[in-house]
Order: sequence, then C-alpha cells, then structure tokens
Amino acid sequence: MKLNFNTQIFASGTALISLFSACSEPNNQPNILLIVADDLGYEKLGCYGNPVSPTPNLDRMANNGMLFERAYASPVSTPSRMSLYTGYYPINHQYTNVIPVHIGTKEAVDFNQWSTYAQILRENGYHTAVTGKWQLGALEFHPDHCREGGFDSWCVWQIWKDNAKTTRYWNATYNHDGKIREDAKHRYGPDILAEYVIEEMAKANKRKQPFCIQHNMVLPHTPILDTPLDRELGREASLDNMIFYMDLIVGKLMDAIDSLGIAENTIVLFIGDNGTEAQQPRKTINGWVDGGKWSLTEGGTHVPFIVQWAGKIVKGRRISSLIDITDLFATLCDLSGVKPEKYKGVNSISFTRLLFGEENYPDRNYVTGGINKNHYIFNGQWRFLSHDSTLYDCRQLPIEKISDLSEPEAIDAYNELLKIWDSFQ
Repeated sequence: MKLNFNTQIFASGTALISLFSACSEPNNQPNILLIVADDLGYEKLGCYGNPVSPTPNLDRMANNGMLFERAYASPVSTPSRMSLYTGYYPINHQYTNVIPVHIGTKEAVDFNQWSTYAQILRENGYHTAVTGKWQLGALEFHPDHCREGGFDSWCVWQIWKDNAKTTRYWNATYNHDGKIREDAKHRYGPDILAEYVIEEMAKANKRKQPFCIQHNMVLPHTPILDTPLDRELGREASLDNMIFYMDLIVGKLMDAIDSLGIAENTIVLFIGDNGTEAQQPRKTINGWVDGGKWSLTEGGTHVPFIVQWAGKIVKGRRISSLIDITDLFATLCDLSGVKPEKYKGVNSISFTRLLFGEENYPDRNYVTGGINKNHYIFNGQWRFLSHDSTLYDCRQLPIEKISDLSEPEAIDAYNELLKIWDSFQ
C-alpha cells in the first residue's frame, strides 16, 4: 500500500489529537444515519438554487440543520466511495476507476488492507448497516464483502448474479444478509431499502445500541425509469421526478426518526457521491452548471451536503468552508467518541467543530479527487488538473474557464497547486 503524505495529512499523535478532538459537547455515542445519493450534483436541489426541481424535504433539512456550500468528491462512484469509507484521497487509495461489478469482475476491495470508518465504529460498540449501491466487490464472488467492510447487516443491490447484470429499481435483486429478497420482484427497490433502514434503526433503538447506517440510495442514477408516483399520476419518467421521489424517501426517514423518539440523539447526513449524470447544462439561480459525472469539473465534483441534528447543532447555517468527502471518515469517528490512536495518517479532517458553532473551522486549503488516474486539486478559486497541468479559473462559479497564466494571481495559484500535486508523488 503506497501512501503519499502532504501538509494536510497528520501522522503525529499530537496533530491527530488536535485534528480529531472530541466535539464541544457530550454526545453519548449518537446514532448516525448517512444518506448517500447516487449521481446527484449540488445544483439539482432547491436549497442550492435549483429553481425548477422541487426538493421540499431536503430543503427543510437544510433549514433545520446546516448546508455546506462547498463539498467536493471524485466524479464517479468507486473513487468517491473509497475516499468516504477509508478517509484517503484517490491518489493514495489508488481506486480511480469504477470497479466493473456490472460485468461480473471478481476484483474487490481488500478490507484487510484498508480500515473503514464502519469497522472502527463497530469495534466501538455501534450496530452498523449498509444499503443500496455496493460497487466495491461482487457479492456473487465475495458473499461476505459487506461484513468485511465493517457492516453487521446489509440490504444491497447485488449488481451481478447468475452471469448477468441485474436491476436496481423495479424487479430489483437485493441481497439481504446473504439471501436474495423475493419480495423485491413486484415492488420499487428504493422503497424496500428505506423500509430496511427504518427497521434497522428500530431494532438498534430497542436494544439501546447506537447505530451507524450508511444508506446508499440507488436513486437518482440512470436508467431514467418511472417511480411509483409517476405510475400513480400517469406521467412520464424523468430525472427530476426521480430526484423528487428520492426527496420523498428522505422525508420518510426523517419522519421515522421522529416517530422513534430518537431525533435528539441522531445525526443525519446527506451527501451525493459525485456530480449529476447529465449531457446538458443545468440552470440555477446563480447561472448554468456545465459538465457532470465523469468530468473533473465543478459539475462533476461539487456535491450537496446537508447535516441535521435536532437540538444539538447550529440551525439554519450555510457553511462556506471547503469539505472533502474524505472528511466524513474523521467526523463520524470523532462524533462516535473513537480515540484518534485507532487510526493514523488518513487525509480526512474532522469538521465537528463547525457543527457546534465554530466559524469556518477547519479552513481546508484544498480538496481533491480523481478518475482514471487523473486528479484535480481545487482551492476554492482555482482548479488544477494533473494529467495535462491545466489551471482553471473558478473565481466566478459556476463559470469556469482555462486560465492562460497571463496574470500574476493565476501564476501564483498554478505554482501553489503544482507544489501540492508534486508533494503527492
């Protein structure tokens, strides 16, 4: 395992204690629900300025919690999710291509090589569960892969079965703790996954055990298919309709948390894994967002990120600090009371102090991600692409343009970001 350290990786005990310090008020191991949307850029939510796609539940979640304006990830699922699970940048974990589970590869992430936040929380007393998108290894060949990744229970889409790719929505193939669910044949898959999440929360609550559930939604990834609401209303399928149904599911999960009486001890985090898969620019109140999934652009890497914790975190704030998807690793460990000695050297930076009211802490210098061995480094104003050493001027986002290095600020930015890139080598 090759690790390339730089100024944002902290390996010493003193630095780790500072980096992963306990949050500023007692938490008694809160429950954690992490919702990960599949192929959803920031620009598709109303609370991020989309004027045409209604997302009332996520908008309400933002009003009742905190919205992070500048959260970034890799532009496709495998590198992005590996960064979330392990806390490492793609340049370090080296999974920059999509593991082709959909064509029956036997390749799988070796969780003996990489520690995941789920493994760490499970060791710290949490009940851990995962749903939906699991593209880190085919369960047909690695039936215990979710457990090896740190999860006690799972209900995930088994993408490959009997030498063929399966479906995720209608007539879905879902693997529930090692068995294929027969009830999925005539139902809408995302509804089954949501019910599973609610059941797991209820079971853990009855046992008085803290839970950490990563709900990997299969929505709103292509193919564009009708939802149950589309069928009820007799309308055609569309990406916006799928996003609206995704939003309805988020609302159901939030209602279930209220019904279980655990809202004040449950932190809910919602994030996208990468940008929207879209061929056309998308309109926002701030301008048109170009590019999307597969591209190292604003449209491909800027994801929505919203956090709610009733009565515990500051309400209604919009956070402008840069957040890297790796940062969820340290933050979840931090919130759960895990000692920093449990893990060392990760790229992840905990943002718990932001949750509890500190302004712009930590002020991350840059975020990064990758695809097909190509990487970007973004400092909030300029984006550097490693494969051709191109610098993009991002000072007037969502507009971004190639800089010709004719101005001093561009030259300074290029040298700064190139120096960071060189430190990875």
